[in-house]
Amino acid sequence: MNSELNAVVEYMKRERGVDRETIIGAIESALQSVADKTAAKAEMLRVKIDRTSLDIKAYATKKVVIMVDDRYKEISLAEARRSKPETCLNEMIEVEAAPPKFSRITAQIAKQTILQKIRQAEKARVFEDYKSRTGEIVTGTVLRFERNSVIIDLDHGAEGSMSSKDRVPTEEYEAGERIRMYITHVQEREAGPEILVSRSHPDFVRRLFELEVSEISDGTMEIKGIAREAGYRSKVAVISHDERVDPVGACVGIRGMRVKNIVRELSGEKIDIVRWSDDIKKLVSNSLAPALLKEVDVDEATHTITVIVEGDQLSLAIGKRGQNARLTSKLIGWRVDIQKDEDAMDFEERVAAAVAKLAMIDGIGDAWAEKLVYSGFLSIEGLMAAELSDLEGIEDVTPEKAQQLWAAAEKAYTAQHGEITE
Repeated sequence: MNSELNAVVEYMKRERGVDRETIIGAIESALQSVADKTAAKAEMLRVKIDRTSLDIKAYATKKVVIMVDDRYKEISLAEARRSKPETCLNEMIEVEAAPPKFSRITAQIAKQTILQKIRQAEKARVFEDYKSRTGEIVTGTVLRFERNSVIIDLDHGAEGSMSSKDRVPTEEYEAGERIRMYITHVQEREAGPEILVSRSHPDFVRRLFELEVSEISDGTMEIKGIAREAGYRSKVAVISHDERVDPVGACVGIRGMRVKNIVRELSGEKIDIVRWSDDIKKLVSNSLAPALLKEVDVDEATHTITVIVEGDQLSLAIGKRGQNARLTSKLIGWRVDIQKDEDAMDFEERVAAAVAKLAMIDGIGDAWAEKLVYSGFLSIEGLMAAELSDLEGIEDVTPEKAQQLWAAAEKAYTAQHGEITE
C-alpha cells in the first residue's frame, strides 16, 4: 500500500469529516489536472488511484498499428498483444504509462486543487446533513462575533449564524460557550450552506416543550399557540385530546420540574401555560389569569375583545408594561382592550377621586379638599349649592374661610360653565 498517501487520506478524513472516497477522488482529479498540463504534447493520460492499495497509475490511449510512426498515439500490434493477446489491428487500447512528473509548481497546483475539491465536498456534506433539519433544536459552541451576528460551531465543519433579532435581549454570549438553538432556515449558497439559528423564535419554546413533555410528543396533548417576548415571558396554549390528562398539569410536571427545566434553558424567562378553549371568551379569561374578569365583549367585525375588570384587577390584567394584555392578543390573534369598570368604584376610590377634583381648584388645595369631601361636599356643584352656614359647620372653617372656599368654587364653576344666572 502507498503508506504516505494513505496517511494523508486518513488525516483528511479525520480532520475534515469527509469520506474516504471523496478524498481519493479529489486527489485523483488533481493528479489528472496536472497530467493534462505536463504530459507530452500529443499524449493524453488517464490517472487512476487504486482504491485498495492507493497506488497511482497512468494510462495512455493508443491506436494499434503494424509500424509505429507516433509513439504518443500509436502502439505496435506485437507490443499490444504481449499484454492483451486478443488485441486487433486499428483498435484503440489503454496501456500503462509513466505517471506525470511533479515540479514544485505542479505540486502546488495539485495541492490547491485537492483542498478546493475537499472544501466543496465539505460544503456539500454539510448541506446534505442539515437541509432537512429546519425546525430542530441543535447544540453548538460560540465561535466568534461578526457585526450583529453570533457565529456558532455546529460540529463537523458546519457553522450557524444567529442574527441580532434571533438573539434573546437578556442573554450575553461568550466565545467557547455551549448553547442550544433552533434551526430556522437552511439554504445552499455559493460560499457554502447558510444555516440560520435562533433562540428568540417562538417555536424554540414549542420544541423545548415537545422534548420535555412526553404527552405532547406522543400526540396526547397539542400546543395550539405560542406568544413570546423572548427573555421576558411566553404564553403557551395547550389542549389535551385525552380527558384523563390535565394539559396544564402535564406541562408543569411533578413539583414543577418540567416547566422549570424549560425556564432554566430560557435563562429564567417566565412561562404561562394556558388551557386552550375554542370559546374565545373562555380562552381570553384563561390567558389573562390570575386576573378576575367582570365582563368580556366580543366584536367579530373588528376582531376586538373588550375586557372589563374591577379597579383592583386592572394592573394584574394588563401586566407589567402591558405585557400580559399584549401576549394575550398575540396568542389569540385578536385585539384585546382592557378597561376599568368605572361604575364599580368602591367607596375609597370615589372619595379619592372627589378629593383629587376639588384639590385642583385654585384656593382649595389638598387639605381643605379632604375636609370638604369627608363633610359631604363631593363636587363644585355641591359647594355652590351649600349655604355659608353649612360650610362654617366644618371643623376649623371660619366665616372668612367659608367665604373663600365658596368663592373659589364659584370661580371654578364659572370657568367651566360660564356666568351664573339667577
